[in-house]
Amino acid sequence: MGEIYNTKAILVQPHARQDAEATRLASGLLRDPENWERAFDRFTASVVFSIAYGGHRIDSLDSPVVRQRLKYAHFMASLNVPGAYKAESFPVLKYMPEWLAPWKRSIWEHSEMESAANMALVDGAREDIRAANEKGEEVAPSMTKNMLAVRDEEGIPLSDKDFSYVPASLFGAGSDTTASSMCSAVLALVTHQAALEAAQAELDSVIGGDRMPTFEDEEKLPYIRALVKEVLRWRPVAVLGGTPHASSEDDLYQGWYIPNGATILGNTWAINLNEEYYPNPQLFNPARFLDEKDPRYLSELKGKKTHPAKAGHSSFGWGRRICPGADLAANSLFIALSKLIWAFDILPTRTYDTLDYTDGFNSRPKPFKCLVRIRSGNHKAVLATGSLQAEKEMERFPAYAFDFEMLYVMT
Repeated sequence: MGEIYNTKAILVQPHARQDAEATRLASGLLRDPENWERAFDRFTASVVFSIAYGGHRIDSLDSPVVRQRLKYAHFMASLNVPGAYKAESFPVLKYMPEWLAPWKRSIWEHSEMESAANMALVDGAREDIRAANEKGEEVAPSMTKNMLAVRDEEGIPLSDKDFSYVPASLFGAGSDTTASSMCSAVLALVTHQAALEAAQAELDSVIGGDRMPTFEDEEKLPYIRALVKEVLRWRPVAVLGGTPHASSEDDLYQGWYIPNGATILGNTWAINLNEEYYPNPQLFNPARFLDEKDPRYLSELKGKKTHPAKAGHSSFGWGRRICPGADLAANSLFIALSKLIWAFDILPTRTYDTLDYTDGFNSRPKPFKCLVRIRSGNHKAVLATGSLQAEKEMERFPAYAFDFEMLYVMT
């Protein structure tokens, strides 16, 4: 299944979609700079949805499909909070009858609604493929399209219900988390203005003011790439490593015996702020991820130990269960932040508590205000032109309009 997640058609071809959506994001902030958090949520929802299911975009957080997806994602996040249910600590409670265990009914009802919604989305993707084939056209690449082809070609014995949960998991895992990281990026920039200035200086030098950055510029923007890594390190979204893992054999770690099958939660927060890896870990400074030959690199930010992960942090997890959408998320962060930092000054309006975050399975900064201001009239004009091009690109992906409320009435 990992091969389906990471296939080149899924992670590379959507660049045009991500680029267009990032331009739409910047254009939206120009019109409504105060509601940047909602704009981030719409951006990530649209990118992930179109890649999961194909030829549709999300224009509003008020659309039924987004409301349903986010409602279920938040419910699932609540289930994953350690200790949320007594049965986790006292397994005998699972034998209690439903009338004495109302949580069983709640979980069953959510499961039934989610299954119906997942199947409707896959059926919609099937219909898009069928309609395109009739017209002699090719539907946009998506996880669902690839999985359908692989299942048919290789005869994978996966039921439609189980199948439908795979693309659904991409939305659940990739939408809120990426938007949360973007919110952390804003908090980092308003509290560390030197990082914003350094990022804008690199963009001005490489890109200039007459065009917007694209994916083709990525290799020439090492500071922006480092900024993305530093955002992910500085404030990981899944502070306890996301979905719990389990040991595959008996182990001994620093004198502690870990039996085979033991549930393990990785403390991503502690790992990402470990001074042995990251000196002065609460300081947000992308320079710690620059190549040592880069003149902006600071040797005092080099740790005594080198983090073993290729990404340089643990925010996407580790081992066989590492986040399969890590590249997709990093790409979205790169293109969105590069365009926003190119176009806008992101300025503080007060002092901020950089530890004032929400609780729960996923974490993001609690709502705060800042000033998002276009950098110049020229930037505004270039953004306007880019917005027209982005809208033309996204015309290929009509807004999703399925009525999920009617689906629930039918079920």
